[in-house]
Amino acid sequence: MPEINGPHEGGSEPDYRFTLANERTFLAWLRTALGLLAGGVAVHQLVPDPSALSTVLAGLCVVLAAVLAASAYPRWRQVQTAMRAGRPLPKSGMLILLTAGILVITLTAAALVVFS
Repeated sequence: MPEINGPHEGGSEPDYRFTLANERTFLAWLRTALGLLAGGVAVHQLVPDPSALSTVLAGLCVVLAAVLAASAYPRWRQVQTAMRAGRPLPKSGMLILLTAGILVITLTAAALVVFS
């Protein structure tokens, strides 16, 4: 079987429903990143009397948004290439990272509410 180097090269064309589902997942990662970015900017701009904790919260949101945005396209590409080659879909470490990141953001927001 020839080596497949890209999401649109070689192999066989996957069922369009799977291709579109992969694209929707990619767009969901980007929407999540945009939501986190908006949250970070809102915390930074709208919290009265900003404290170190609100700055940390804003920073966490922005950093997690950047990580998600940076990893969305490579993930889409890996899945598309695997589908084209008929290989199993690759595992993603982003699920645990996103879960842990949102947990940390939630705990930081709770601390901000309690200590403000």
